[in-house]
Amino acid sequence: MRLAGKSAIVVGAGQTPGETVGNGRAVALLFAREGADVLCVDRRLDRAQETMAMIEAEGGRAAALAADIVRAEDCAAMVEAARARFGAVDIVVNNVGIGGGGDGPAHRLTEEAFDRILAVNLKGAWQVGKAVLPTLREQGAGSIVYISSLASIAGGNQTAYEISKAAVNRLTTSIAQANASKGVRCNAVAMGLLDTPMAVAGIAQASGQEQQAVREARNARVPLGGRMGTAWDTAYAALFLASDEARFITGTVLFVDGGMSSRIG
Repeated sequence: MRLAGKSAIVVGAGQTPGETVGNGRAVALLFAREGADVLCVDRRLDRAQETMAMIEAEGGRAAALAADIVRAEDCAAMVEAARARFGAVDIVVNNVGIGGGGDGPAHRLTEEAFDRILAVNLKGAWQVGKAVLPTLREQGAGSIVYISSLASIAGGNQTAYEISKAAVNRLTTSIAQANASKGVRCNAVAMGLLDTPMAVAGIAQASGQEQQAVREARNARVPLGGRMGTAWDTAYAALFLASDEARFITGTVLFVDGGMSSRIG
């Protein structure tokens, strides 16, 4: 098992209802299957508990916690909860990200949406890192993985979301450089188009389209096989970066996008 004996916090481990599995849930399930104890964190406790129950049903060890990463005290609480439940924290995956609701091109983006999206996607990501870094530095080892997006380098119609994810990429490299001497690694996974509940169902609802029509349009944009990725692609990339297999990798943003980023420029 690739994470045997490790303790992981997965932030955003619940998911919105839908036909497929979401990133955070896939990460939590895969990490548990690979031997990690997993603290499933989500704003909604019931959704975190659903993921916890799935892990336990497979024989894994998990706990659930409600937390809002916009609140510094909640970020501190999840670190303490993992230490109290599992005795240590070795890995943190931050999968939280929001968009929509007033986002758009710069001339249409609302101030409320800008503040809300940056507060969650950027400030929240920083606060997660800040909360866990003292523990990882004291241990002399640990791995932080941020889930970023292809939108960090391409787009144009989701200004606040794109800015927030570009900043998460830079936060990743900054944390990596500042903590490498202490044995702490920090990397990001930048995902392309995915067939997840938040993406497909969210777009279908906002546009009034059928979900299958959304899937077909998104699939057609992907160079590799003409098909979107899934949350399991996110999970396996995060697993690699979190594991000791990536012990010599830090400050890297790994694009997992079916070749879409190679078309840019």
